Amino acid sequence: MADTNLAQAVEATHDSSSYDTNVKFLLADKQILSRILKYAVQEFKDMPIEDIMASIGEDIEIGTKPLDAGLSNMGRINASGTEDNIPGEGKIFYDIRFTAYHKEMEMKFLINLEAQRSSDPGKLGYHLENRIIFYLARMVSAQKQTEFYHSDYDSLKKVRSIWLCLNNREDGDSIEELYLDRNIVYGNKRDAYDIDLMRGIIINVRNGENIKDSQNKLISMLEKLLSRLSMEEKKRILTEEYGMIMTTELEGRMQTMCNWSEAIKEMSFNEGIEKGIEKGIEKGIEKGIEKERINAIERMIRANLTKSQIISCGYTEEEFAKAESLLCTNV
Repeated sequence: MADTNLAQAVEATHDSSSYDTNVKFLLADKQILSRILKYAVQEFKDMPIEDIMASIGEDIEIGTKPLDAGLSNMGRINASGTEDNIPGEGKIFYDIRFTAYHKEMEMKFLINLEAQRSSDPGKLGYHLENRIIFYLARMVSAQKQTEFYHSDYDSLKKVRSIWLCLNNREDGDSIEELYLDRNIVYGNKRDAYDIDLMRGIIINVRNGENIKDSQNKLISMLEKLLSRLSMEEKKRILTEEYGMIMTTELEGRMQTMCNWSEAIKEMSFNEGIEKGIEKGIEKGIEKGIEKERINAIERMIRANLTKSQIISCGYTEEEFAKAESLLCTNV
């Protein structure tokens, strides 16, 4: 099968940012996005996959600049549209942003998808939930003068921010939701207006080689898609178990990911060797310094310097004892 523009354009520069870029391009495929919507966004759960794919607009935007200018002409990717710049509020960049139109509800959804290496506050320096709320708020406020004008707030479109957290422990597969809720503090409120305007969704994917299949269909699919399985095995699983069609575009993106996984694995192995050599050199230097210090103490003992005089020169009791013992042995 012929290579796609993406497969031809990606260069093997072993940096993590390029790997992250390829993850985003793979996730931005409509076959992947449609399954994420079906199994993670409530409004789409009863829709057939084919209908969800048809509902996704042609405005899929990826927040990382493609590695080759030609990739922006694939018809479905716009790298420049992911920047949200509101005067006075600073800039924000989304990993993947797109729209989906729900025909039965007659409603347009504004959706962004983020691939997050970790959700650990200790590594991030903040709690991910707060960042999700910030993104949701920006996706709502950015609609003024684009989705609605003046005071027509009822024309606000629903926003959904989906976060794939890719580094969870073996029992960490789960899906969480963050959303607005109404709580009647006093009295009775009739005909309450639906406030389900914004909703954050966290999909916790596990990271491991020999983990058992997740009981959740979406998580299981994502884990296999992003795993280090061979290209042929991934194709078989995705077609037989998840009903995907191996289009030239999807296969090209998967091949690129597989190539990157192998490159990173090889790089990690080589780095391990280099680190081992570096550690060996460091240990050798340490031993050399230690030996020279002991030799120096031996010379001072032969010169009839007292123990207190030698220690006053910066040597330790342990070093003096070792040097004295070696002298006695060599006599």
